[in-house]
Formats: sequence, C-alpha cells, structure tokens
Amino acid sequence: MSALFLNSSFSDLFSDSDPFDTLWAMEGEVHRDVKGRVTKQFTHQGQSYFVKLHSGVGWLEIIKNLLQLRLPILGARNEWQAVARLQELGIDTMTVVAYGEDGWNPARRRSFVVTEDLSNTRSLEDVCADWPRQGVGFSSKKALIEKLAKISRVLHQDGICHRDYYICHFLMDQSPEENQKVSLIDLHRALIKDNLSERWIIKDVSGLYFSAMDIGLTRRDLFRFMKVYSGQELRQCLKTDITFWRAVDKRARAMYKKLSGRA
Repeated sequence: MSALFLNSSFSDLFSDSDPFDTLWAMEGEVHRDVKGRVTKQFTHQGQSYFVKLHSGVGWLEIIKNLLQLRLPILGARNEWQAVARLQELGIDTMTVVAYGEDGWNPARRRSFVVTEDLSNTRSLEDVCADWPRQGVGFSSKKALIEKLAKISRVLHQDGICHRDYYICHFLMDQSPEENQKVSLIDLHRALIKDNLSERWIIKDVSGLYFSAMDIGLTRRDLFRFMKVYSGQELRQCLKTDITFWRAVDKRARAMYKKLSGRA
C-alpha cells in the first residue's frame, strides 16, 4: 500500500494480509455495486462498518468525464479528505477508521475507505416523507431547516460542493434528545476548491430543494432557509441575492419536472 491509515481497532485485521484483498473477501451485505466501486456493510469485533472499495474506473471512463467537463472520481481519497474537512468545520459526518490506496496508474488505482456505521439513524428523506401525512411540529421543522441552512452555508463558504446534495444523504440521529444530530454522508464526489464558482453552489442548493419538494414545505419555510443560508435579513437577501435564488428555483423545478413528469 502506498498510503495507509488505520485506527487501533483495525491494525490487527491487516497485520498479515493485503488490506484491499482482506476487505474484498470479507463477508457482508453489498449495498451498491457499480463499475469500479463496491459499497459493503460488515461487522468487525462486534461493530458495524461500511467500506467503499474502489478498483479503478479505467481510462475510457476518465477520458469520457474529461470530455464532458466532469471531474473523474479516481478512488477513495476524495471521500477521506472530504470527511476530514467536514470534521474540521464542525459538521457532523462519518468517522473514518481505515483508508488505503495502492498504485500509480489513476485508471487502475485500488483504494478503500472504511467508516463507522451511523447506527440508530434515519435518512431525512424517510423522516420528512411522513410530514405530509402525519404532520410535524413547528419547532422541530424550524430547527431542522435552520440546521440544514447553516450546514449548507458553512460548506459553500469553505469551498465545498457535495455534488449529490439531497436530503437522503443526511442521517438524523433517532435518540430522544431535543437537538438531534444530523450527519452528512456519501462524500465520494465532493469537490473542494479555493474559489468555488456559483454554478457549483447552485447545483448543491437546487438539489437539496428538489429533493424536498414533496414534503410539504411552505413559502415561509423556504424564506427561513434563504435567510439563514445568506446570513442576512430576508428583505436584504431578496434584494441582493435574487438572481441566485431564481437560478436555484429554476434548476430545482427542471429536475423535478424531468424526474417526476410534473411541473
């Protein structure tokens, strides 16, 4: 391995074997299997973990992405670095317990990242799907909207674009605490830049809005998000950032129409 990070609970697992081969052969539940990447849940020393195994996407995929002006994802390093950045920013996310990378050829490079299972959590997509039918308390909805707006603002101000920014990628802790933790996951496509262009920010915010269009948000809910995200009073936000918010709304509605067949 040209790069390897392990916490103490995993040092024994790879002591006499190749980490990638060990993880690949380990029994577990496969949650996703796409070209060049497998996501699997497994148990080690009585604890549940997730591993993403990257086996290389091939030159054809790299060239195709570059021709389409897309950034190819070459392995697990992107997610490892993104998790570390979010933790530095104080944003709740996954905990990496093992990471490894091997090979100089970007098309064939092997890599993996192992994270702790965020147990006793539920995706916001599932949580919010109950709202139109069961309703939700005003204070609970207000707190959640403000939390997502603050997370989004911190991400984008620090030059981070998630690129798959939907409510399904937020996991809410199901403990009875009043201020429930909300963790952002699936960071393997995250983009980190010193100067993040507005188009990337619009992509993220519109994706979040699109994914929440069927949960019964009111106009006041949307204004609350806009106010907290911008860090301005609503009147000032609508005055100075109206072009941005119109672009967000237009893109979100286009996505909704394309994927649901409804305007």
